[in-house]
Amino acid sequence: MRNHVLSSAALLTILALPLAACQSGTTAGAAGGAVTGAIVGGPVGAVVGGVAGAAVGGVLTAEESTRVRSYAVAERRPSIRVTEEVVVGQPLPPRVRLYSVPPTVGLRNNYSYTVVNDQTVLVDPQTRTVVQVVD
Repeated sequence: MRNHVLSSAALLTILALPLAACQSGTTAGAAGGAVTGAIVGGPVGAVVGGVAGAAVGGVLTAEESTRVRSYAVAERRPSIRVTEEVVVGQPLPPRVRLYSVPPTVGLRNNYSYTVVNDQTVLVDPQTRTVVQVVD
């Protein structure tokens, strides 16, 4: 029985990710994942789907993403090539240089950014973990 519940939860997570990815923001991702989870797996599915959806949802609003992207373009930082895939939740290699996002950009949290493989990437400066790929 336990294996059935675990395999159902894993399947639900896989099914919830595409819907959650279409949402903007963590809250919307959690809501979309919970709805999908409830449809597929009932109350337990709603909880698992909500967690999966929140994990996929971005940390920035659309407006904040636009401001970060505009700031990064204006700064014209060089793009660094890495062979590793840039994945939300994973740290960037130590050789990737991080740049501070100034308070004037108007983000709620203190983030850094960099440009990797021609993509603007928002990073937690303490852990070097990718928080969001902005474009």
